[in-house]
Amino acid sequence: MRKPTWRKTTAWPLFWLYAVLIGYASLYPFDNWRFQGLVSWAFLTAPWPRYWTGFDVFSNVLGYAPLGFLLALAVHRSRRQWPAVTMAALVAAALSLVMESLQMFLPVRVPSNLDWVLNVGGAWAGALVARGLAWAGLLERWSRFRDRWFEAEASGALALLALWPMALLFPAPVPFGLGHVFERVETTWIEWLQDTPWLDWWPVRVAELQPLLPLTETLCVAVGLLLPCLLAYGVVRRRPQRWVVAGACLAMGLLASALSAALTYGPVHAWGWISPEVFMGLVWALVGAVVLSLCPPRLCWVLALAALVLQLSLLNSASADVYFSLTLQTWEQGRFIRFHGLIQWVGWLWPYALLVYLVRRLSSPGLS
Repeated sequence: MRKPTWRKTTAWPLFWLYAVLIGYASLYPFDNWRFQGLVSWAFLTAPWPRYWTGFDVFSNVLGYAPLGFLLALAVHRSRRQWPAVTMAALVAAALSLVMESLQMFLPVRVPSNLDWVLNVGGAWAGALVARGLAWAGLLERWSRFRDRWFEAEASGALALLALWPMALLFPAPVPFGLGHVFERVETTWIEWLQDTPWLDWWPVRVAELQPLLPLTETLCVAVGLLLPCLLAYGVVRRRPQRWVVAGACLAMGLLASALSAALTYGPVHAWGWISPEVFMGLVWALVGAVVLSLCPPRLCWVLALAALVLQLSLLNSASADVYFSLTLQTWEQGRFIRFHGLIQWVGWLWPYALLVYLVRRLSSPGLS
């Protein structure tokens, strides 16, 4: 009997997430749409742009290279009989054509046939890199490594673990306390309802939100660090491997938080966010990661779900202090502006994506 060619791979969810990233970056800031009286694909037959810079070429090629790489990797891992490089180029051509066409309606974006060609070339180059890794046997080595370390249904968890350090680049009121969105959602909603009769129907809080107490802050730090460890424990096969993965998660979390502080305030302040409360939370997380590594996978995910709900409840029932507001202004006006605000969405939505994943996996049979 012929073995099925389909195989679970983390490359598929990462590919779709990166496609969303491209759409966000291509259409940002999503306002002042207008019709210029031209068909949206008119840029294809326009003359080549007279003025362009090396940065334009580099950013367009590099922006689509991961898309081609991830798609070719996903196809190689799941449908080897499909032409991975050709598919990557065609998908990139279609996606770039849609994005460039939509830019015709945005006053701050300029569609270009050169950008379209560079985007396709970048995706093609990324796909060739994936094909080269497959030719060299490196993908098969990764497959054997993954089979030894992780369960077969680990693709979703691995995608969330890969995104977690990126989520930490967006400053949070409490280190590792992702998902603090209530205040911003409430403020934005009130702004939308201004000068409308619906504002009178909206309930108003009697008391202002208060900052977290030091003990609660320590708890949120510890839980925030334990969540990726507990997520990994549900898909890692053996206990010594759990310790290695947990150590890697803790190290990546510390480095990502330090990088965020360094890029916001400068390298001198890379570790300035470690207060006594944060340090105690780090100690709690280290002890908890060792103790909880003894638990079975299903119990680890049940504990992760309970801890996640507790942390989101604590964070969203408290307010950010004045210092964090100043930090956020520095972040939004500083070097991270090149991400067009995308990192903040990853930081806001990561815990809710984890919540959906845990509920879905815990409600499915087969998890011991």
